[in-house]
Formats: sequence, C-alpha cells, structure tokens
Amino acid sequence: MNMARGVSRRTASVAAPLMAVVLWTSCRTASAPAASDPSPAVWAPAASAPVPAASGPPPLRPAVVTERVVHDTDDPAIWLHPQDRSRSLVIGTDKNVDGGLYAFDLQGRVVGKVLGLKRPNNVDVEYGLSLAGARVDIAVVTERLANAIRVFRLPELTPIDGGGIPVFEGEALRDPMGIALYKRAGDGAIYAVVGRKTGPSGSYLWQYRLQDDGTGKVRATKVRAFGAFSGQGEIEAVAVDDALGYVYYSDEAVGIRKYHADPDVPGAGVELALFGTTGFQEDREGISIYTIDAGTGYILVSDQQANQFQVFPREGAGGNPHAHPRLKAVRVSTIESDGSEVTSARLGPRFPEGLFVAMSEGGVFHYYAWPDLARPELVVAPDGVRHADVTPDRSPRRAGLTRP
Repeated sequence: MNMARGVSRRTASVAAPLMAVVLWTSCRTASAPAASDPSPAVWAPAASAPVPAASGPPPLRPAVVTERVVHDTDDPAIWLHPQDRSRSLVIGTDKNVDGGLYAFDLQGRVVGKVLGLKRPNNVDVEYGLSLAGARVDIAVVTERLANAIRVFRLPELTPIDGGGIPVFEGEALRDPMGIALYKRAGDGAIYAVVGRKTGPSGSYLWQYRLQDDGTGKVRATKVRAFGAFSGQGEIEAVAVDDALGYVYYSDEAVGIRKYHADPDVPGAGVELALFGTTGFQEDREGISIYTIDAGTGYILVSDQQANQFQVFPREGAGGNPHAHPRLKAVRVSTIESDGSEVTSARLGPRFPEGLFVAMSEGGVFHYYAWPDLARPELVVAPDGVRHADVTPDRSPRRAGLTRP
C-alpha cells in the first residue's frame, strides 16, 4: 500500500489516544443462520469509486458484505472454531487514530470488537499458544501510533499483552504495519513477523518469539531482522505458510519476496524467490494462501489498483519449489483492496468449500465462496483434500483439514 498516491481514505489526523474498550456479543451459543438468510449489507458497487472498465468477465460479486466499521477496514484474518466451523469468525481491523479490532460472523455481522486502538493496521491469527498452563488461540494486531503489537485471546478478544508490546525498539524508523504469525511444526513455537511503514533493506522486518512472561501475559523476544527492500513504495502485506515454513511479503512496487519462516534453519536470511514482478497495474498488496494436501495450493496477491487478485502456485513449478509463475487473475468487486485471507476449510452450509475474505473501500469486508474464484482453472478442495477425480466443478466430500 502507498498512502502517498492520492487515496483520501488513507489520511487521518492524530487525535488524543482513547482507552481500549472490549465489546462482545456471544458467538459461542448462537447457531449460524441458514445460507438463505440475508447478509447484513446488500452488495452494490461504490458510487464514488467505480471499478475501471476492463475486458473479460465481469467482476465477481461477493456472497456477503460485512456490516460497516466506524472508519476504514484494512486487513482480515480467519479464526476456525474448534468444534463447529459454521461458528468461525473473521477478525478485521478498523484503521484510524481511534480505530478498533472487530469480530464478524460468517453472515458478516459484528459480534465483538475492541475499540480505542491507535491506528491498528494488520492482523493475523494463530492457534495453541501456551499461556498460564493452557493452550489459547490468539489474534495479534499492529498498533502503529503506539509502536506496538497487541495480543488478544480468541474468540473473546480479551487482551493478554499487558497493554501492548513495543516493537522496533531503538530504531528511528518504527511505525509497525504488516504482521504474520508462524507456528513451527517441530516444537510448536509461535513467532510474529512484523513489518513497518519504512525501513532499511536487509532488516525491514523483525521476527519475535511469543511466550508466556510468567504471569499469564504474552511477551515478545526479538530473534532476527531480515528482508530485502527495493526502496520503492513500502512493505505492508506479510503472510506465512505454516506447513511449508515460508514467509512471503509484498515489496509493493517490485514483487513478492520469499524467505524461510524458521529463524533457526540454515540460510534463513537468504531470499528464496522474487516473483510477481510483472502483470500488476501498480501496487502488490494483501497475500493469502489456499492450502491443499501434499503441499499444493495457491498464493493470492492483491493487484490493488486493478481491483483483482493474481494467483500463483503454492508448490512452485517445474520441480522448483521457489518458482511461482502467474496462473490467473480474478476480478472481484472490492475497491482498492489491501488485506485478504483465504481458507480451504469447510465453514458450514454457507461456505462448504472454502472462504476468501478481502477488505474494500466503504469500511467493509467482502466474503467470496472459493469455487467462485477457482472456476474453471483452479482446484476446489474442501478441507484441503484433493482427490484424483477432483475438478473445479466437482469437489471431494470427505474432511481432512485440521486446525494447526
């Protein structure tokens, strides 16, 4: 994302900080409405920001548009409910000097929120952090004007960070923006990879180990700084593939860069790939990963000014796991989309074959059923299971995906 390119929704004056307030509507007991229930917002293109004319099929229409936040949506994450996937949540940021973190159900309704955050940017979700003798799921969000990250227990959005964890300490350039969480398969260690508004090439991103501080709160310990930067635009979007152990980030004017996510593997600081260098109208933004069994799947990247998402193979190509040629572009109805997230998990009757979520102008998030994006070139693999007889229009019907 580049705030200097005339997008008026991205500007805001600094106001006095507000105290964070947690508001919650229980999602534990409410059953999900049937797929025929109306969504909170009736989809319509933004009159003030029309989608540019383009050749090819018309843009996809979302299955659901969420209720509006107060200011400006920026980045979503998806939390999978451990027992009932239809009660899973979309966690999203409202980016402003008095912004917030919101929880939406699969019908797009606000069911919880934390207010009074100082320009929250990006958010990610991870499962099973060891805290006070228990395993808890967490959402971690960057709070730019506080130069901190915030950690909340899911699904209640209860703060468990003692009021915020400083990042980029000792640096002149701080302003945290992008974030992605990584859970190492070998030992279950959880890390946060944090980016910033601007920074030096070679150490633009810092990686932190998240642990119990001994009092039931989360502490963060820096383990490395890494990440090449072209010096053009900025780096905001960061995503981690837990299963394959890679971290991706958008050097927005140049391409998508790839590194090892594990800070302890040999060559962790060596760039593995730079792809998506052509075919984008302008900025490369949100990154999301659709996982299929055997390490296959897709990497989706927002082509922000074109209002579409470019798709690349997760597993690489031609026997090279770090070759990621473009497969297709999908036009959607989002306007100037920054953040996005996708899952191949079955999410009840409304999204039985996976869900793609992207932010849009107007203070909303759009939900799309994965098959709508996939057809006809890509695989539909509910719960990440690919069968030999799978085609994009005929999906497998057995479950296989488990939460990390």
